[in-house]
Amino acid sequence: MNLHTVITKATLEKTVCNVVETAPVFDIHTHLYDAAFGDLLLWGVDELLTYHYLVAEVMRAEVIGYDEFWKMSKTQQADLIWQTLFIERSPVSEACRGVVTCLNQLGFDVKKRDLAAVRKELKRWTPQRYINRVLEVSRVERVVMTNNPFDPLERPVWLKDFVRDERFAAALRIDELLMAWDANAPRLREMGYKVGSDINDKTVSEVRRFLDEWTHRVQPLYLAVSLTPDFAFPEDSKRSQLIERCILPHCREYGIPFALMIGVSRQVNPALRLAGDGLVRPSSLDPIVHLCANHPENKFLVTMLSRENQHALCVTARKFPNLHIFGCWWFLNDPSLIEEMTRMRLELLGLSVTPQHSDCRVLDQLIYKWDHFRRILARVLTDKYRDLLDAGWKLTRGEIERDVHLLLGGEFERFLAR
Repeated sequence: MNLHTVITKATLEKTVCNVVETAPVFDIHTHLYDAAFGDLLLWGVDELLTYHYLVAEVMRAEVIGYDEFWKMSKTQQADLIWQTLFIERSPVSEACRGVVTCLNQLGFDVKKRDLAAVRKELKRWTPQRYINRVLEVSRVERVVMTNNPFDPLERPVWLKDFVRDERFAAALRIDELLMAWDANAPRLREMGYKVGSDINDKTVSEVRRFLDEWTHRVQPLYLAVSLTPDFAFPEDSKRSQLIERCILPHCREYGIPFALMIGVSRQVNPALRLAGDGLVRPSSLDPIVHLCANHPENKFLVTMLSRENQHALCVTARKFPNLHIFGCWWFLNDPSLIEEMTRMRLELLGLSVTPQHSDCRVLDQLIYKWDHFRRILARVLTDKYRDLLDAGWKLTRGEIERDVHLLLGGEFERFLAR
């Protein structure tokens, strides 16, 4: 079909589905790594099955105690989860369905339910070859990693020379600075930064030097932090002082956004380990309003964990062009909620939003996260375009391709370039 071909009601749904299905994605927030990071890159069926969503789900089946589960090897844990959630029950949860989608699109016959055969085949793959295959299947063109200079496994990789995979962009994670300053100031001193316990002029200067050096080293597209629902700004705290005196000036100087992911309640059940974080209440939008209103030269990326926050966040974004909403984060990454949020965002913000990011920790998850979202996006856009046609608007395939490009990462790139 020619890009200038006018779309009719009869051709609308097929055209939208085709455009959305084939469009490349720029995934703006993941926890993936390129192959140079070795074991930090998680991939393969056992990693899929032992992902923390499925760990929490298998514990609800009450087939094993926490301590007994954590004593198992990863293979044993995967076997238990497969047997419990895929064989003894139908895998209807989004996390379980995601595993089925991944295996199916990678070419495995999921009807056979043969986990051993999948493992045998994956032993033949190298990490780099597998990266290429997953990106090809998912039609993901580029991803943004989450890079933590405090991580003892990741930090040494950055400190040596290595050839970067340009498909993996960086984001500098600063949770240790903002969420646990007293615990991590000594670690900064061990790295050679002469910080003190108080946020005085010397400490500010050294934190800025730390941010400068790591920004030059990793070339992040943004700085990011995950925050609890009680996050307040401004307030009388070291975190607030660090944001005001270090983070915001640094982001302004380098022209990069400050990404705030707000709403997680840490370790509501510590026995679940990584799966133990939760959601206990909505968060206030007051800090976002204050940041956007009082720092118009800064750019802010924001996603929030509570469903109850989504409408207010959209309304806030209508008032501040320096605020860019992204993704259906964590517990919101379920089809019913994704569709609700995507419809609301398009209705309130038009195309000036990035409606999804994968948040993947396992490479394979790119396949199901984007396959499932594409289906939802095609459905939502078809309805919105149909409304336009009903109102007498003319629409071409080229315009649909332009819009889908914006929603799958293009609008984020435009926001970065502002």
